[in-house]
Amino acid sequence: MSASIRILVADDHPIVRDGLRAVLETQPDFLIVGEAASGQEVLDRVAGLQPDLLLLDLEMPQLDGVQVLQALAARGSPVQALVFTAYDTDERVVQAMQAGAQGYLLKGAPRDELFRAVRTVAGGGVWIQPQVAHKLVRHVRGDAAALTPREREVLQLVAQGLANKQIAARLGITERTVKLHVSNILGKLGAANRTDAVTLAVQRGLVRLQPRE
Repeated sequence: MSASIRILVADDHPIVRDGLRAVLETQPDFLIVGEAASGQEVLDRVAGLQPDLLLLDLEMPQLDGVQVLQALAARGSPVQALVFTAYDTDERVVQAMQAGAQGYLLKGAPRDELFRAVRTVAGGGVWIQPQVAHKLVRHVRGDAAALTPREREVLQLVAQGLANKQIAARLGITERTVKLHVSNILGKLGAANRTDAVTLAVQRGLVRLQPRE
């Protein structure tokens, strides 16, 4: 019989932890070595228990899941991390994977898929659900289809150096609407600010830099 996969279950809801423990313990090759209810507790338990796999929710008190992953990476921890969460927004998915998660599974997934994900990630592989993978691919590609035609117009004018008021006048829309479009563009491109958005857009071929009129 192969060695057991040592698992640390991290979720701030006791009922969820109890349920996960009950489900995972039905598998003979799974060993639950501990639980954690906060981000700081995760870091302490990983250091003390040295699990093979961390089953991690993203919404945790003290430190959220992404911050936990970043801290583990900074420490050079060998633990494999499988995110198990209800959050599937583009931003959260990308942040978690960039921070070092090896897997991303949404709560509500069938138990057989959870088992396969645990074994795959614990073995050094990657497990990402199709709907989550689509978000990652879109982020990597900077998929132009993710931007509406109007957002692409706004992005092009931002790249030309126009301010929101100037863009509003050019397109015949309100400045508030421009701000909304810019906010959506930043979110879709995973950009921190306007300059970052233009840089990413140029790299991905979404806009062409032109002299400011």
